[in-house]
Amino acid sequence: MPITPLQQAIRKLSPKQGKWSMVGQRTPKRVNRWFKWLSPGLFIKRWLLISATGLFLSLLGLAIWAKLTPIYFLLDLISQLLEIITTYVPNYISGPVAVLLGLFLLLWGQSRTVGSITDAFPDSDQQLVDRLLNHRRLHRGPKIVAIGGGTGLSTLLRGLKQYSANITAIVTVADDGGSSGRLREEIGVLPPGDIRNCMAALADEEKLLTELFQYRFQAGEGLTGHSLGNLFLTAMTAITGRDFEKAIAASSKVLAVRGKVLPATLSDVRLWARLDDGRFVEGESHITEAGGKIRQIGCFPENPPGLPAALQAIHEADYIVMGPGSLYTSIIPNLLVPEIREALAKVKVPRIYVCNIMTQPGETDGYSVSDHIKAINGVCGKRIFDAVLVQRTSPSPVVIKHYAKEKSHPVFLDKEDVTNLGCRIVLANIMDEDEMTAKVSHNPQRLARVLFRWYSKN
Repeated sequence: MPITPLQQAIRKLSPKQGKWSMVGQRTPKRVNRWFKWLSPGLFIKRWLLISATGLFLSLLGLAIWAKLTPIYFLLDLISQLLEIITTYVPNYISGPVAVLLGLFLLLWGQSRTVGSITDAFPDSDQQLVDRLLNHRRLHRGPKIVAIGGGTGLSTLLRGLKQYSANITAIVTVADDGGSSGRLREEIGVLPPGDIRNCMAALADEEKLLTELFQYRFQAGEGLTGHSLGNLFLTAMTAITGRDFEKAIAASSKVLAVRGKVLPATLSDVRLWARLDDGRFVEGESHITEAGGKIRQIGCFPENPPGLPAALQAIHEADYIVMGPGSLYTSIIPNLLVPEIREALAKVKVPRIYVCNIMTQPGETDGYSVSDHIKAINGVCGKRIFDAVLVQRTSPSPVVIKHYAKEKSHPVFLDKEDVTNLGCRIVLANIMDEDEMTAKVSHNPQRLARVLFRWYSKN
């Protein structure tokens, strides 16, 4: 955490050797904690000052109301007490003793006050002042809109939430497989799977909540295969009068989600794709399984209306990020909403696309970085993104060999073609390799750090 100017001044004035230096070394943690309360932006000092002023004026008003009798009596008592003290105790002793006693009582009282407040957060490993500083820092962060779906978007959000609390995740609702697909068919709710993952990623207690929401029932008639998070959102939808947007908002409050999660549309969207061999495939889960090259993609109903809150978030955004994720089943479905793609084209803020590390069989076989951008531009009818973030180094030979068995390969960076498309290239090492599974993924922390570094330069 940055050192406050007051801390810097104290450090310069403190002796660097001898007894006092040893004392300073023994108490830096407590001293630093107290200095944090003087940090700008906490909105603590002004209210303490106002409270003290209010107390003084109230006491003064009471004294005036009583014709100043209490003040005269108090001044007389203090005068007599000081006279007695100075008669028997030298001022060079009584003065420092009074100062030290006053400071001790002040610090003790404030410490116990802060401790009592901290007890309200028994599960937190952070000091109260650190929580307040972190809260203020995050809520002063830029307004970020992250667009996508699947595990890619939740990975991105997990990193972004460390830099800003003003995050809006716009999520596709085209999923029709697994638990989400069953709930969609049987109950008629919008697929909650991707929404669930994003809410878990933005929650304060992310690890525990993710495990809880991802828990899938292994037994029980009708429950087998369903995740707890999907059932939770489905139940909340029913409680809120089948209003999916309100259900997400209510769930976010219950789960202390940092930011907002919004569906791109409230329409019951179903994807379709036309393949190079002429086949027409309907349903998000069937497109990848078809195993052909996608020539055209669309949805039923055609031109679904965008969610007003999502459109407003885009118009008010300071920064827009799309990806990573499955190009045709997680990224592009959001752009099939005309109002979404039009809003993205109009805003004059930094917009960046996070490209996948590996190609995806059945969707992006043989695709280069420029092919990903062309697919997005083809749906939108114009260039949407100013830059593209690409992994700098290739995965290890072991990982490449493992993916090759699944007909997946590293996405090739064709720099000249990308530049000709009007996109700047941001190269960075944002990849994690899992030695056990020989799989790669984006590292949430490194990904967010690179994105914010690029944003700060634009």
